[in-house]
This record gives sequence, structure tokens and C-alpha cells, in this order.
Amino acid sequence: MSESQTRIDLRGTAGRIGASIETVVEGKADAVRLALTVMLAEGHLLIEDVPGVGKTLLAKALARSLDATVRRIQFTPDLLPGDVTGVSVFDQETRTFEFRPGAVFANIVLGDEINRASPKTQSALLECMEERQVTVDGHTYELAAPFMVIATQNPIEMEGTYPLPEAQRDRFMARIEMGYPDPAAELQMLAVHGSGSPLVDIEPVANTTTIAALVAEVRQVFVSPQVAAYAVDLATATRQDTRLRLGASPRATLHLVRAAKAAAALDGRDYVLPDDLQALVGPVFAHRLLLTPDASLSGTTASGVVATILRNIPIPTSEGRKRGA
Repeated sequence: MSESQTRIDLRGTAGRIGASIETVVEGKADAVRLALTVMLAEGHLLIEDVPGVGKTLLAKALARSLDATVRRIQFTPDLLPGDVTGVSVFDQETRTFEFRPGAVFANIVLGDEINRASPKTQSALLECMEERQVTVDGHTYELAAPFMVIATQNPIEMEGTYPLPEAQRDRFMARIEMGYPDPAAELQMLAVHGSGSPLVDIEPVANTTTIAALVAEVRQVFVSPQVAAYAVDLATATRQDTRLRLGASPRATLHLVRAAKAAAALDGRDYVLPDDLQALVGPVFAHRLLLTPDASLSGTTASGVVATILRNIPIPTSEGRKRGA
């Protein structure tokens, strides 16, 4: 298969998945594209917004569009780490311990209202999300590939919630804020959702083998030294900004480049442009940044800091569009 045919297949498959999601999530093309970008970049997605704007619906629609194993975890204060990762149970007949896999053993794990669980339970996902494995009682169990965590949370309500640990937030490649639909999309929603849930009509349009092949293609997208240096400059600027007490980690830089490679592939390119980094640096960096108390009191936001940094960091003049450029 030629390189151009591969790109067409990637864009075509992603287009079918996106179209399937948009049959139930109206007027959110940007959010759908970002979700696809994170999936192809082997990342995890945090969907954060007020109640009722379609956070869980987007996660479910993506899961149903794939012929893959899906498990949902409803995070609550009484959820235990073993409910997520699994536990070892003593078998009376064999006189041995048998491992019972938890909900995390699936291709797509939907974590609904993740900030309602205790930090101890949230931390049960740390190894899963970073290393794609689970260690219980000294034994390590590999997770299925592809593996993606899609978590939702409400940033407004504070009663009965716990802030996500910084290590947990850093493992999410990107954060989406759904926002309210425009009037036309909301009217369409009333027409589509008024008589029942359209989720039941979604049929899988891709399987795990196809997704794994697309992920492998995304890995081959070229990143020039100039573009890589631009990504490092953006991350370094967050670490030096006096308005922040915690800047972007090296993992954040890696996630930014991986997401940019997926975005380039979705656009039919086999190379990353600075534009790809600029479009994704907000969703990839902002949720990881911690403001100083003074910056918070002055009304500064993490997204605003990222926007300022984008304006101040020089854009590379040569993208290195071809290998060896």
C-alpha cells in the first residue's frame, strides 16, 4: 500500500468514527476531532465541563463507534482501588489465589465523574494509564491494546468531590471543555434525543486491529528538529512564567508532539507543522498548570497563560517538511 493510500485510509476511518459520534453529539466537531486525535496518539482524555453538556455522551459515542471492549466505572466516594484494578481471591478448591480483573481491563475505560472518588482510588489508575499494566500482589498483568481512559468531571460542584492528584492530571494527554451548543445544534438535539437515546443506533465502524494499525501510522509522522525545539520552548516558557507555580512536565511536551503527529495525520500530512502545536498546546498544557495564589486572585487562568506564551515564543521559520530537511 502506498503512503498516500495509507493516509486516505486513516482519514477515511477517522472520518467514519467522527461522523458516527456526531450523530449523537451535535455541533461539537472540534471536541470530536480532539477526541480522535487523543485516541490516535495513544493518549487519555479528560472531558471537563458543567453538567448536561454531553460529556458522558461523547465518551459513550466514541466507545460505541469502535468494536472494542468497553467498561464503565462510576466513580463514587466508596469506590475502592481493587474495584478498578482487580483483586486476588483465594480459591478453596485449588488452595491458590486467583486474580479477578477489575474494570480497567478493557480497550476503552469510561471513568464517569472521576473526581468523586478518593485520591487513593484515583491513584489506582496511575500505573494503568502510564505503563498499560496493573500490578497486584507482586504480579504484573498487561492491559489490552489499544487502551484509552476517557474520564469526565464537573469543575463547578465541590460538594463530595476531590481534586485530581497532579500526577493523575499529568497522565491525561488533553482536556476538552464541551461548552454549550449553539441554538441550531440545540434544536437538532431536541429533534434527535426527544424520542429516545440515539446511542442505541450507533454501530461500530472500526475495530481494535484497525485502530492499532492507524496508531502505528501516526507514530511514523515526521517531526523536524525545528518543530521539536518549538515544543520544548513552549514547555520551558511555562516553567519560567512567574504566574505559575507548576509548569508543563516533560511528559506534557511528549504528549504535545504525539498529539500534533495525530493531528497532522488527520489532515493528510506525514509531517508536523508549528500550526499543529499551536492548535493543541492549550488542550494539552492548560490542565496541568498550577497558578500562583496571586495569579488566581487576579483572575488569571491557565489557558490565558498559555495564550500569552504562544504570542511570545517565536515560530520556527523552517518546518522541515521532508525527512532530512
